[in-house]
This record gives sequence, C-alpha cells and structure tokens, in this order.
Amino acid sequence: MAGRSVTLRALSILDAFDSVHLRLRLSEIARRSNLPLATAHRHVQELVDWHALERREDGTYQIGARLWHLGLLSAMHVELREAALPHLQDLCAATGDTVHLAVRDGGSALYVERLGGARSVRVVSRPGGTLPLHATAVGKVLLAWAPDDVRQSVLSRPERLTPYTVVEPARLAAQLAEIRRSGVAWTREEMTLGASSVAVGVTGAAGEVVAAVGLVVPSPRPNIGTGLRALRAAVNAISARLRAGEVREVA
Repeated sequence: MAGRSVTLRALSILDAFDSVHLRLRLSEIARRSNLPLATAHRHVQELVDWHALERREDGTYQIGARLWHLGLLSAMHVELREAALPHLQDLCAATGDTVHLAVRDGGSALYVERLGGARSVRVVSRPGGTLPLHATAVGKVLLAWAPDDVRQSVLSRPERLTPYTVVEPARLAAQLAEIRRSGVAWTREEMTLGASSVAVGVTGAAGEVVAAVGLVVPSPRPNIGTGLRALRAAVNAISARLRAGEVREVA
C-alpha cells in the first residue's frame, strides 16, 4: 500500500493490534500493517517514543499507556459508560451473571463494559474488544436496528462460530424482525459453548437504539430469562438518563 501518508502508516501499525493480537513482534506488525520491515521499524520506534506502543523485555510490542489515557476521553467511555455503570453494577449484583454493555462498530459489537458476577460463566468478550453482531445477544439487538446496508452485509456472510450459531439468512432475518417486535434478543451457545445470553436495547433522546445491555448465563439453567425483568429495569434507567440529558448522548 505504497503512497499512504505518514499518519496512515502509523495508524495501520496501531490497527495491527486487536483482542486476539495483544502482543506482536516487529515482523508481525510489518506483515499485519502491510508495510516494509524498515518502514515499520521506523514508525514503531516513533510510537514507542510517544508511548503509544511499549516494547516488552521479550522483544514484542503492545499498546502503550498513552492510548489508554486518550481512550478514556472518548464520548463512548465518558458519556455512555457514565450513564450506564451504576445500573450495570446493580444488575450484576441482582443477577450474579456477567453483564455486557456494547455499541455497534460497523459490522461488529464493540464492548464498552463487562462486569462479572458470582455465577458468571466463561466468556470471550473484553472491554474494547469486538465480536460478531449475529452471534451474541447484544449484537443481535444492535443488528436489528442497524441501517439496512449493515444488516444485508451481515446476513450475506454470517460465520458459524459454534454448531449452534444461526447462519441461515432467512432464519436470522426472522430473528431480527422478532427482536424489533419484542425488544429482546436471545442466544443459546451461538458464540461460546455452555453460555447463553439475553439483551435489550438502550434508547437515546430520539428513541433510537444507541447501545445494548446483555446478560450471559449458563446454558444448563432451566430458564435463561430469569434476569430479564432486572435487565429491562437497568436498560430503562440508562435510557432515561440519556433522554434527560444527564450525560451527553453518544454520537
């Protein structure tokens, strides 16, 4: 990708890192950012000097503290998380289950917060990480109210992540229609074996879905909807704060 500006080269290096690739060697950074090794080395050193990257003793690199501090200034973190966190904590305490707060980032669900409860099951999500929209309850909520082009893109190529992931376009489209009707999304072991989930959308001032809150529960539980009433109460409280303008709404 010759001809990229210095800024785009630096950004491509940072974009080489994700929730699966938390630490990378220089050669891996060059390959994943599609840059010559010498060019990658020069930009990586500049990013280390600026504390956007950190070099570990084993020679690998990881995201540095300066980006973490900058990330805390984002509207998503300062405003949405500020509105939601007290209610997410109450929900986690009331149910004992893992609680998620997510927003849509293109064709993925971006996890803003995750709280673990006393009965939490193993999950693959992490704050700042992304998961497919079609395979998680929070993702299905966000997908149900996503623009048509996003829905069509996801429906055209859903990936099977477990034997239970819904990948048939017609069946998935029917699920999304039901979510828009009922306001609730459900999954059973579509993302992780042994884990099921339920989620509800957070609405903004204009009534649009701007985020989703979900519970992850053990699949063997006889009724995975036992926490739905508490989930709805938490979401209603978060939505009310956004509508009242107690915090500025997420863009």
